[in-house]
Amino acid sequence: MFDRIREDVRSVFDRDPAARNFLEVITNYPGLHAIWWHRLAHALWKRNFKWLARVISNFARWMTGIEIHPGAQLGRRFFIDHGMGVVIGETAEVGDDVTIYQGVTLGGTSWNKGKRHPTLENNVIVGAGAKILGPFTVGAGAKVGSNAVVTKAVPAGATVVGIPGRIVRKAEDDPEFSDAQRREMADKVGFDAYGVSSEVSDPVAHAIGCMLDHLQAMDKRMDKMGSVLCELRPEYCDEQLPELKKEDFEGAVEEDHQR
Repeated sequence: MFDRIREDVRSVFDRDPAARNFLEVITNYPGLHAIWWHRLAHALWKRNFKWLARVISNFARWMTGIEIHPGAQLGRRFFIDHGMGVVIGETAEVGDDVTIYQGVTLGGTSWNKGKRHPTLENNVIVGAGAKILGPFTVGAGAKVGSNAVVTKAVPAGATVVGIPGRIVRKAEDDPEFSDAQRREMADKVGFDAYGVSSEVSDPVAHAIGCMLDHLQAMDKRMDKMGSVLCELRPEYCDEQLPELKKEDFEGAVEEDHQR
């Protein structure tokens, strides 16, 4: 038991830079307290002392603001940061090294008996206010953005944002164009590509990234067509496209900001 407690405390130091010392963590982190109470309630639940398990669960909710049904299955080094308003349903399953923040709901969408809450595999991160609803799996290493509402399975390593939840990045993605190429194209057309970094978490920024990829592809195709035309008609190479200059766009940007 004490080994598990020390493991829980170490996981806090690994994931919360505000944690300063062992005493502070064990006395002032309600997420830890809720998990420790849940372990007792869950042990009673499995031994069919269900009423007593629910009493302990409700006491923990009153003390911490975190509601974890005693039937839920939680993995090792599970960390609830801040924690107020977290709700974890009866048939929810949480893997190892999972992190969730305040206001998260692992809920159901049906009144039927049986599996009705989500399964979070190892190393999942769920942002503040997110709602994951239904009996599906969020794959290992996935990230759910703040306030997202997820009602469908999430592949391992994916990033999901928005309402309804949309996948904006997959682990297996191997885009033809790198972020550096996107920034180069954005600079070329006078666009500030602040939203197309490797940590993209905004569906609008993702859409802009796709547009820049398309522009990059069109640019390459035009270069190839130009090379072929130069071979067929050498004088064509003397015709140059007008250069896109950054200063040409500055006035339009300033005008837009004034609006």
